[in-house]
Amino acid sequence: MNIDPQLTRILVALVAILLFVAANAIVLVYVERKVAGHVQRRPGPYEVGFHGILQPVADAVKLMGKQLVTPGDGDRVIFWIAPLLAFAPVALCLLPITFGPRTYAFDIDLGLVLILAFAGLNVLALCLAGWGSNNKWSLLGAARSVAQNVAYEIPLLVSVLSVALATGSLNLNTITLTQGTWPWQWNWLINPVAFGIYIICAVAETNRAPFDLPEGESELTAGFHTEYSGMGFGLFFMAEYANMLVVASVATVLFLGGWNGPGAPGWWWFLVKMYAVVFFIIMLRWTFPRVRFDQLLNLSWKWLIPLALANLLVVAFIVKL
Repeated sequence: MNIDPQLTRILVALVAILLFVAANAIVLVYVERKVAGHVQRRPGPYEVGFHGILQPVADAVKLMGKQLVTPGDGDRVIFWIAPLLAFAPVALCLLPITFGPRTYAFDIDLGLVLILAFAGLNVLALCLAGWGSNNKWSLLGAARSVAQNVAYEIPLLVSVLSVALATGSLNLNTITLTQGTWPWQWNWLINPVAFGIYIICAVAETNRAPFDLPEGESELTAGFHTEYSGMGFGLFFMAEYANMLVVASVATVLFLGGWNGPGAPGWWWFLVKMYAVVFFIIMLRWTFPRVRFDQLLNLSWKWLIPLALANLLVVAFIVKL
């Protein structure tokens, strides 16, 4: 019996990606709590392990040991499908990412479309979580999530389209190869408007502060995941950090030259750029206050969408010339 080597490569890559995502969540939880501590002039986690380095592991063990509780009047099936649906597409989104010249799982011409298609399932997961919980705060959080994702999906797609139009490809490896080795050859300087719009929309799409309205603790208790305990909450938590990896990886490929860089191996450059974007997103959370919901929607519909469309027209005009 012959096994397709491409299928084997994809399966091995999926296992590696899931292990990477799990380890990444543990590390980023520690980094975020330490960053939060230093921004607020306190040490952050400090007791479990050296400088609190084992605190995320202790938290993970605690979550796995907690009882899984389903709301009495909630829809049990929908309630438990939601966290699985939030986490499952992440591995598929990372499959076409080119971490190096030959470090990728699945090189397809429509890799960018595949990522955008599966990334859209996150909003469906949040909607199901709010609906299945039969809780007014959860339902309000789900409604906010849908409105927020619809608003910010448009400028994000248009900014991505401007890069695809300029490079003439939806293949992530091809887009990387069209950018040079040095920072001034990357798309973040060639098309800074699209880069700025993408970063703002990426923060909103991952429900990170200052755009974390679907789970606004000061207004909605915990929003869409109010009723979740144990690993139900843990999967949402891991999905948030995994989605940060996805948007940072796409930003690295589209705007920061991907694995291009002088001297060091390509995969090293890719990880440095990707985690620089992740660190920037973390710093945003602890720097800016949460916006009001009307401000959130006005920013997209009144400013980002017209600006993204105008930028796309300029790019199309330049490409045509």
